[in-house]
Amino acid sequence: MKTLRAVLLGAGSRGRYIYGPYAEKFPNELKIVAVAEPDEERRTQFAEIHGIPPEFVYDSWEKAFRQGRIADVMIICTLDRMHYVPAMKAMELGYHVMLEKPMSPSLAECIELEQASLRHQRLLVVTHVLRYSPFWSGIKKCIQDGELGTVGTIQLTENVGYHHMTHSYVRGNWRNSEETSPMILAKSSHDLDIISWLMDQPCTSVSSYGSLLHFREENAPEGSTLRCIDGCAVERECPFSAMKMYIQPPHHPWARYMTSDLSQEGIMKALREGPFGRCVYRCDNNVVDHQVVNLAFENGANASFIMSGLTQSGTRRVQIMGTHGEIIGDMDKGAFTLFRYATGEQVEIRCNVEGDGHGGGDERMVNSFLRDVRQFELNPSHGLTSATASLQSHLMAFAAEHSRLHEGFAVNLSDFAAEA
Repeated sequence: MKTLRAVLLGAGSRGRYIYGPYAEKFPNELKIVAVAEPDEERRTQFAEIHGIPPEFVYDSWEKAFRQGRIADVMIICTLDRMHYVPAMKAMELGYHVMLEKPMSPSLAECIELEQASLRHQRLLVVTHVLRYSPFWSGIKKCIQDGELGTVGTIQLTENVGYHHMTHSYVRGNWRNSEETSPMILAKSSHDLDIISWLMDQPCTSVSSYGSLLHFREENAPEGSTLRCIDGCAVERECPFSAMKMYIQPPHHPWARYMTSDLSQEGIMKALREGPFGRCVYRCDNNVVDHQVVNLAFENGANASFIMSGLTQSGTRRVQIMGTHGEIIGDMDKGAFTLFRYATGEQVEIRCNVEGDGHGGGDERMVNSFLRDVRQFELNPSHGLTSATASLQSHLMAFAAEHSRLHEGFAVNLSDFAAEA
């Protein structure tokens, strides 16, 4: 089996904790030979771990293209608004590309990326990792096997969890839609992709409501300060205190996404100087903290999706109602129950969720991508989460945000796509 060589653009959380470790765990499958990362500490650390020579270590993604094509694949983990140009350049040079979702905050750019992958005959796989997880692939198999008959309704709830909400979407990189993407695209394109995949019908109409209900300056408690560390009078009682969230020895599960220096001094410095030490009521965030989306499909089926950052845990719960049966599942528990109407049977199906994040989907996704790259010349499949497959859920997300910003009126997807 050929070991594929990769260029990594962006050594942030996904690059450091998903793709880097995969190359370490499976060196016969993947070797990362170049990295582009603006943060010097991350860049240096990543290069040392993977033995990357200095001439292939770059402080910007643009520099990674100066030597032409130097590997088989490119993995793009830059911020959302920095996806389109490097992905287009990579395919033009002949790279197969794994691209973090969303493809782009612009629907027109998403369409252009999909067309470019077909024109250049290159794999462009979007990281909708949930499709690869045993939980969702198990549900998909039940539907394909006819257990539910015709699916009539899907109800999916994404409980983001207040820790994830405050870290990523209030204090963190995805807090402001002007800089990155709207919440429904940045976070919940996973969920709209799953709904689209399970329903296996064209979506025809979308409507949506949502708002930034809580994490706003007018809701700041009396006595609160700009930073949790600045003698805030209510810090000890505040459920969203940065002191509580990031000072969690010995593992510091959230602090590792804030700073590479996990010493007490390093964490305190980050809280004092960086964005993650700010009061959640005094940030420059504008993305919603809750949203609902209603979806109609070509065959008359429908779906509803709820996203909320105002929850204790981060899990997804689903109910799928069909003409012959029903499925109720909880992704965090890694199990779903199949109800068969004709026999009255209830079958609990447990799924293996050991290993990486997203219910085991991350590792399976990378493995699938590398396998498709190796086989591409003989069997040019574009993969389970190709740009073509992903475009439908991106369109649904853009339409949902358009509806939300216009008082929830129904958006006809065909008309909306034609106007992109």
